[in-house]
Amino acid sequence: MNTEQELVGNSVTVDGKEIHFLETGAGMPTILIHGSGAGASGISNFRRNLQLAHRRRLIIVDLPGYGRSPTREMPGGIFDAMAGWITGFMDQLSIPTANFVGNSLGGGIAVRIALNHPERVNRMVLMGCGGSLSVFSVFPTDGLLQMINFYDGEGPTREKLRAIMTKLVYDPSVITESLLQERLQVAMRPDVMANPPLRGRGYNPDDDLWRDELYRLSHETLLVWGREDRIMPLDAAFPLLKLIRNSRLHVFPQCGHWAQLEKADEFNTLVDDFLQ
Repeated sequence: MNTEQELVGNSVTVDGKEIHFLETGAGMPTILIHGSGAGASGISNFRRNLQLAHRRRLIIVDLPGYGRSPTREMPGGIFDAMAGWITGFMDQLSIPTANFVGNSLGGGIAVRIALNHPERVNRMVLMGCGGSLSVFSVFPTDGLLQMINFYDGEGPTREKLRAIMTKLVYDPSVITESLLQERLQVAMRPDVMANPPLRGRGYNPDDDLWRDELYRLSHETLLVWGREDRIMPLDAAFPLLKLIRNSRLHVFPQCGHWAQLEKADEFNTLVDDFLQ
């Protein structure tokens, strides 16, 4: 099972607005949460990971302001707001507990859910996880600043989006024209243009997950990092590895922020075995 044709699209209403998702497979629910790059969506982040559904129910969510989910006002910390909506999403689908696979922002959301509602989380896979501390590298990175400032100046352009996306990967040849066009269409949705998810998201101490009581987490956790990640550098994995007691770290060489795309075959095997 690895084709998009086998995905079923649907939506549920949480706090008065829809959250769109795709799903396939059966068994233990596993929720895949994408990152915050301009024009992101669940399918654009996880298109090459659908075979994970052969032993579980795979749910690929579009966060508010991304994919096909409408934007929302987001007071306070981004991880707190998003985590609240995802737990509400789980309630609507009658999912008491799930595995989580989160990339970047999605990883930080999974950690926040585990901190606030540990009973809702079984196992976590966190790729280039947001909310950590870069202990050696300059932070925020240039790539992350480009993502935050994407809508500033002349607004979104194809060239600006290409520049960001090439920072997300080690090998820019994986950024196809179809992927670029798909994400540009999402990034330029009228509601997103009017209220971009990251606009005005300056420093907020609530987003420093590394300052929270991560030592309380007992969940089996797989940290996955690309050695050449230019958004969340590899050294940002170390605080999580140190503080989350049942965590382990897998590093892919010649790989950027999108390990699930650049190293898809190895990633799928690694994650499938871990979740099983």
